[in-house]
This record gives sequence, structure tokens and C-alpha cells, in this order.
Amino acid sequence: MTTMDDVSTTAETAPEPAANGIVSASAIPADELARLTDDIVSALKTVYDPEIPADIYELGLVYKIDIEDDRSVKIDMTLTAPGCPVAGEMPGWVENAVGAVEGVSGVEVNMTFDPPWSPDRMSEEAQVAVGWY
Repeated sequence: MTTMDDVSTTAETAPEPAANGIVSASAIPADELARLTDDIVSALKTVYDPEIPADIYELGLVYKIDIEDDRSVKIDMTLTAPGCPVAGEMPGWVENAVGAVEGVSGVEVNMTFDPPWSPDRMSEEAQVAVGWY
């Protein structure tokens, strides 16, 4: 299994990271894992919070991405607030976007509020999009 925590990639064991920053204890070849990782991030960037003009990845709503050896993907994410009006719909949007990535065999989205989201998690790109930078 390969895990991306807070935009970095780690694994259950701790082998040396490759030049591209990917650490792999995976049965998935490194080049395919890199492509999957890039494509999953790109897919996440197509999902927008309807109240904030930035995508969920740049907003820092995605906490963890696990790519399993069978190419299924598990995502831990949050919302800007527990009472977010799209709380029931957002996991489906993420599942659909990531599920469309070539090579992904399935997607499981886990919503969590621990730790709670804060604007500190936003990338510089998201801060610019909302006029905070």
C-alpha cells in the first residue's frame, strides 16, 4: 500500500524515497504509481467546494490518499465545516472524479473532522483564489 499524507507520499514500511518523492512498498511499478498519484491529484482538483472558488485539494480538504496494491484508492478528507450544505454529496463527487482515473479499481471516501479544517491548510493557490493572499 502506498499512502499520501498531506501531499507527501509514504508507505507502511520506510524504504528510501525515490527522486520524485514517492516512497513505495507497493507491488505497483514506480512509474505507474507516479502516474496514478498525479492523475488522482488532478482528479481531486476538478472537485470544487461550491461556497469557495477553489478546489478541494488546494483548500487542504484532502487529508490522506492510500493507493492499495489492487489499485483501489482510500481517501480521508474533511469539509470546511461539519454543517457544510454539500456534506452528503461531496464524497460522491470525489468518488466519481477519482474513480474515472485510468487504472483505479475502486474508491472509498472517508469523511473526518479530526483534525478540523482551518484556512491554514489552504495552499497559496487557494489563498489567491479567495483573495486572501
